[in-house]
Amino acid sequence: MPRLTVLTRTGETLQVTAEPGISVMEAIRHAGIDELQALCGGCCSCATCHVHVDPAFAGTLPAMSEDESDLLDSSRYRDATSRLACQLVCGPELDGLKVTIAPED
Repeated sequence: MPRLTVLTRTGETLQVTAEPGISVMEAIRHAGIDELQALCGGCCSCATCHVHVDPAFAGTLPAMSEDESDLLDSSRYRDATSRLACQLVCGPELDGLKVTIAPED
């Protein structure tokens, strides 16, 4: 099972084990980390699961859709490593992924 490292807004670093096939957002929520609101439940219609991804994983992530990019444009905390956690599916290629929960807009 993929293991993720999550840095919370309070600076706490947590290790999360994810079931293959679920989103990074679901893995974080299932681990009891409630800083990630994920108001839309993972259907890419809000930006409340905004995370910053470790640049070392940039080449392993799926391309960002136009919808995801448009939603991230609404965040003042968007940067080159921004992604919506609901759009990242856990699998072997994401084992060791490090994400930081973005500040709340």
